[in-house]
Amino acid sequence: MSSRRTRTRQPTTSRITEEEITNLVARLQCVVPEIRRRRTSDKVSATTVLQETCNYIKSLNREVGDLSDRLANLLATTDVDSNEAAIIRSLLSGD
Repeated sequence: MSSRRTRTRQPTTSRITEEEITNLVARLQCVVPEIRRRRTSDKVSATTVLQETCNYIKSLNREVGDLSDRLANLLATTDVDSNEAAIIRSLLSGD
């Protein structure tokens, strides 16, 4: 019997270049409010941008949770056939 080991092929992973990282960080700087508020002359490290981005995503997630709770409470206290319920359905459907 042969004692050869069977090789499992590793999926090829694409490497992200330094230039791509720099571009992504610059794009994040444009979208995250806390970073946008800073003076444009202030140099912000990639680490700071990523930390602020994580904080921003967490705050958005909390906000979505709060709005979900408020909407659930509103729906629980609203008559299904009322004008308010129609407005809520309209907003939720995106019309």
